[in-house]
Amino acid sequence: MDALGLGQVSAAEALGVLFAVAYLVLAVRQNILCWPAALISSVLSVVVMFEARLYSESALQVFYAGMAIYGWYQWRSGAGPSRVDGDLPITTWPLRAHALAIGGTVAASAALGWLMSRTSAAYPYLDAFVTVSSLITTYMVAKKILENWIYWFVIDGLSAYLYVTRGLSLYAWLFVLYLVLIVIGFYRWRRDWRAQPALAS
Repeated sequence: MDALGLGQVSAAEALGVLFAVAYLVLAVRQNILCWPAALISSVLSVVVMFEARLYSESALQVFYAGMAIYGWYQWRSGAGPSRVDGDLPITTWPLRAHALAIGGTVAASAALGWLMSRTSAAYPYLDAFVTVSSLITTYMVAKKILENWIYWFVIDGLSAYLYVTRGLSLYAWLFVLYLVLIVIGFYRWRRDWRAQPALAS
């Protein structure tokens, strides 16, 4: 355990990670139960992140909890006439949408990082970037935007580093696992996207 840096893992951190793994595995499979798992993981993670002085990350977990409810609604009853066989279809964003998302993320991260640098926050700019980009990407998951997996690969790589520096070893290992599952998720969603019937215009 200690060789892996897991000697100081709290019960909240362990349970938060367990439900986080359940969330991503279920999301890869497009199983709607991913959202209850995300809600439980987020509630547990709020306290863990706050105690580690990752204030932006703590606030992010509150947002995740809200998005878990929104995601459940979207996957269950959203998208109206564009639904495919009763399910929310996987779609893609045009380049313009990605440019706006990335540009907005950089600008908002700089502003939030500056504000956090006036507090005792650890790594305020990196923490802010992970937080802001995660907001946008979680929305993409709720809408089943295929490219969310590419965004998550960058975000989760940075998150793993952030958690290592704050002594959150179990969360760091979680995000290393996420990097593997993200690749699987991208190829599985891309396969399903290609197999979907063409949406009516």
